[in-house]
Amino acid sequence: MLINGQWTQDWSPSDNKDSKGRYIRQLAGFRNWITATGIAGPTGEQGFVAEQGRYHLYAAYNCPWASRALTVLYLKGLEDCISVTFVNPKITDQGWKFEGFPLCEKEPLYGFDFLHQVYTKSDQQYSGRVTVPVLWDKKNQCIVSNESADIIRMFNSAFNEVTGSELDLYPEDLREEIDALNKAVYQNLNNGVYKAGFATTQSAYEEAYHAVFAQLDALESRLSDGRSFLFGERLTETDICAFVTLIRFDEVYHGLFKCNRNLLAQMPYLSAYTRRIYALPKIHQTVKFKHIKHHYYGIKALNPNGVIPLGPEGFAKKE
Repeated sequence: MLINGQWTQDWSPSDNKDSKGRYIRQLAGFRNWITATGIAGPTGEQGFVAEQGRYHLYAAYNCPWASRALTVLYLKGLEDCISVTFVNPKITDQGWKFEGFPLCEKEPLYGFDFLHQVYTKSDQQYSGRVTVPVLWDKKNQCIVSNESADIIRMFNSAFNEVTGSELDLYPEDLREEIDALNKAVYQNLNNGVYKAGFATTQSAYEEAYHAVFAQLDALESRLSDGRSFLFGERLTETDICAFVTLIRFDEVYHGLFKCNRNLLAQMPYLSAYTRRIYALPKIHQTVKFKHIKHHYYGIKALNPNGVIPLGPEGFAKKE
């Protein structure tokens, strides 16, 4: 992580915990918004106008938070509007690095070796974790946002006049319901698997474990009426937020994070739902299981020897 702009190696995921051993996720440090006219969004400063070619996304195929931003980028047809660079899934002593793994490119704007250099390019005194996704403004040479929940909202609406996209993943008539379900899915499932995996006490682990499976059971029940997506026949951002965790569940969270009551494959409605989303146009491009497994099983706090398991096959295609 960075402390006053200086990189320090003295950090592990389990360091972020409360007095009862519960994992605490750090809040995002950059919360500006791109809007159609450049007016300020719900947080941050104004001046970030939706323009063709102005912005760059730093992402990671292994990271669910980055993957949901990438998924919305593809669904909204923003590939020709916002350029993307993928970091290496293997965390180094200096955090995320560029190149050195299939599909991971050289940093194109400044020739940086590590993602933390992008952060200090934006703020020379930045303190905090260096995470993906990062949405970068090439014009002002600064980070717009490193909060994935904000980024997917920007991608959903800010560039519609640029791309002509009519897909709305956050429709007006469902917003209250989407916000409520997003909150539960985030707390209990998206972040819940991390709270189970990085818990440092038995009680913290069991609390998170039960919340994960209570949420999975609730989603399984919700889908049991035959609906295609969580809000019926319309794909929404909640589906994307759930999907990025579900697609990783059997591969890494079931074993490595000890969320092992059952596999997702043993939940018929959820597994069918996950396959349904995976089969949508362009979605499979956001899922690279080699990246996912090499990242998670490379976390020294959880797997000190770094041995990568061969199974399960799950949704994986040969890469």
